This record gives sequence, structure tokens and C-alpha cells, in this order.
Amino acid sequence: MKALKQRILNDGMALNETVLKVDSFLNHGVDAHLMYNIGTEFKKYFENHGVTKIFTIESSGIAPTVMTAMQMNLPMVTLKKQASKILKGDVYQTTVHSFTKATDYELTLSKKYISEDDHILIIDDFLANGEAALGAIRLVEEAGAKVAGIGIVIEKSFQAGRQLLIDKGYDVYSLARVSKLGEGIIEFIEE
Repeated sequence: MKALKQRILNDGMALNETVLKVDSFLNHGVDAHLMYNIGTEFKKYFENHGVTKIFTIESSGIAPTVMTAMQMNLPMVTLKKQASKILKGDVYQTTVHSFTKATDYELTLSKKYISEDDHILIIDDFLANGEAALGAIRLVEEAGAKVAGIGIVIEKSFQAGRQLLIDKGYDVYSLARVSKLGEGIIEFIEE
């Protein structure tokens, strides 16, 4: 997606070989127009995948997921990674390791938001090692539902996540595939 790549080049900051800071438009400040266009791209790609619901992991994936859900006219569900006093009992949970934050967290989904008949589109802001996506997939599949696809805003293609998901048979669609990061360096895979 040309506009996203340009925005990453203009406003993103590669802090080192693995960290890309895009908080000015994606996950702290949010560019609503860009998120709308991201939703349009995901809709175009996934509209014939039989999607019944769209899932994301709190909190950075919420903005692009909302726009996609609006455009596809589908329900959206946010998988929780913060402990909740009111979300207990009838839930699916799995442990996910965050390499960025060097910590584990419990990913939680209430059983009332998924059924065996669902075909779930998972959308997330970043794909690196694939841990977050795999955690979401575990919850969907534990419920007996199907993963219809995985939409990624920014993929770090030099890390193992994409290949891991593809090798497991999942359809991964990334809008910006970063091939290289370094202090002051951001390069993309041209497709």
C-alpha cells in the first residue's frame, strides 16, 4: 500500500534493526484517513473469504480493525491482554510472549463472542515473530472456529512470523512489508 509505505518513510523511525516506531499515526496518535484506507485494502483482499467476524488484539490493532469491520459490515471483537475483573469464567485463554516488551501476557476471549460457525479475520498492527497471531489463532481454533485470514498493517519480513504462518497454511496479507531496518534505515519488499 503506497500511502502507508510513504507515511512510514516520512514519519516512522527505525530505532534499531528490529524496532520501528510509528506511534505518530498508527498506535498512539491515529491518522483516521489512513486507517480508513487500510480498512479499504483489507476489505478488498478479504471480502470473498467468508469472514463472519474480525478479531484484533488490544490495543494497537483496534483502529485499522474498526475501519475494516465498518467497511465489511461485520462484528469486531478485541482480544484482551490486560487482566480484567469482569472477564472471568467462560473464556478461552492462551499465553503469548511479546518480544518487544520482553514479557508474557494472557490473551483472553469471552466464549460469547465466537461460535464454531465463525470464520475469523485476524488483523494486527505488526507481524514480526508471529507470537501474537499464533496466540489469536489458538483461541479461534480452541473455540472450533476457522481462521479466514490474517491481515497485517506492517510486516517485518526479515523476522520469521510470515513464513511460520504460511507454513501452517494461513493466508497472510500484509500492507507494508519491511525488508530491512537500521538506525535511520527503512526498506521495503517491493511487490
